[in-house]
Parts: sequence; C-alpha cells; structure tokens
Amino acid sequence: MFKTRLISGIILVIVALLAIITGSYVLLFTLMGVSVIGMQELYKAMGVRGESFTLLEIVGYFCAIVYYIFMYVNFDLYGAMAMVLSVILLMFVYVFRYPEFQAEQIMAAYFGIIYVAVMLSFVYLTRNLHDGQFIVWLIFLSSWGCDTCAYCVGMLIGKHKMAPVLSPKKSIEGAVGGVVGAAGLAVIYAAATHGPMLEYAIICAIGALISMVGDLAASAIKRNRGIKDYGKLIPGHGGILDRFDSVIFTAPAIYYLARLVLKI
Repeated sequence: MFKTRLISGIILVIVALLAIITGSYVLLFTLMGVSVIGMQELYKAMGVRGESFTLLEIVGYFCAIVYYIFMYVNFDLYGAMAMVLSVILLMFVYVFRYPEFQAEQIMAAYFGIIYVAVMLSFVYLTRNLHDGQFIVWLIFLSSWGCDTCAYCVGMLIGKHKMAPVLSPKKSIEGAVGGVVGAAGLAVIYAAATHGPMLEYAIICAIGALISMVGDLAASAIKRNRGIKDYGKLIPGHGGILDRFDSVIFTAPAIYYLARLVLKI
C-alpha cells in the first residue's frame, strides 16, 4: 500500500508541476478536467448521480465548464455572472423535470459547482497574478506541506484531540506543527526564490489553518454520507476530492491573501 501510495503521489506531483509551470491553456484545461471529476465524485456521494448519468448532473458539469470559460475571459466581469447563470439553469431542470429531482439535489448540484469548480479555479487565478508563477506554490505549501508536517508532529507528540468525533487521529499538537511547518517551508521557499520571507510565512500560516478546515469539511461530508473515500482514481489516496480537499480551501484563500498582503 505504501509503495502504491508513493508512486501515485509522485505521478500526481509531476502532473501538477507540469500543468502549473506551463500555465495558460494547459493549467486551465487540467483544472477543468479535475473539477469535473471531483464534481462527479461529490455528486455520487450526495445523491445527485444515481446508477447512470442524470440531466441534473450533466447540467452541473456544463455550468462548471461555462464558468471556466467566463473566468478565463474575465473573472472580475463574468465570474459572478456564471455563478448566477448556474442557479438559473439548475432551476430550469428542477422546474421542467419536476418531480424527478428533489430540492436537496438541486442545492447539492449547485454546491458542487462552487465547492469544486469555482474554488479550484483560484489555482489558475493565482498563477495569473503578478509573480504568480512563484505565488501559486504557496497554495500547495500551505495545504500539502501543512498536512505532512501536521502528520509528522502528531505522530511524534500528539496527545490532545482536535476534532475527536470527526477525525480522532488529528491532534492540536499536529495542527500547530502543521501551521508552523507551513510557515517554515514558506521561509525556505522565499529564500530560494528571493521572495518576501515574512509575507510568505504569514500567507502560508493562515493558509495552513484554512487548509485544515477544508480537510475536516471533506471528512464531515464523507461521514454524513457513510463513505470512506470519494473515489478510487488515485491508488492509495482515493479520489480527486480526497487528495485536493485542502487545496480547494487554500486556493481562494492564498489568492486573496496574496492580493492583500503583497498588495498586488
């Protein structure tokens, strides 16, 4: 299991490196594909998808793709428009196929668009900021970096449970280690890229805190729905949402923190 997890993890990192370094259309279409797969996992968990594709599910994917197109053209002008359009299209399905779908399914379908597609798109938006080719990596330092540091510290000295009912293995000591570790990684990264150390450390420390909420939120949904993993796409890791649950939260957080702290 460890070997499988390691190999798939290395492949995942390589794909992420290639897409983010290349940027432009490569990153855009990669995120679009990852978003649709992640939405499919969530839709299956939330009951939007049954044994086969449903019209509601298909419209959800269509709305996500439309959002990415609008975001690519001009996020500030058309991003909100795409989100409003998504609500209207989903309600069209609800009304004209009534009573095929329940109100809860409509809300879950829209939640999937925002939670997965919109929030992941901030990886692309961060990459397109001034010096975004450097700033975008803070998303992963504050999510995957925090997760790794939290795990190591928790295994060594973790005693006090952070969320005993939701995630019994996570400790307060591990959480502190994750935040401090992410900030430390940011300082090292800043030194290597000649970036602002203090600002990067602050951004990653706050991002790390938010990433833990993202991780726990994904776990809460799984517990509510009675599933262990969202999928089996990534051997040893689960589905897209199992691996990107913290990134989903840190991507928009780092985008806005970078604009605020770095004044860009």
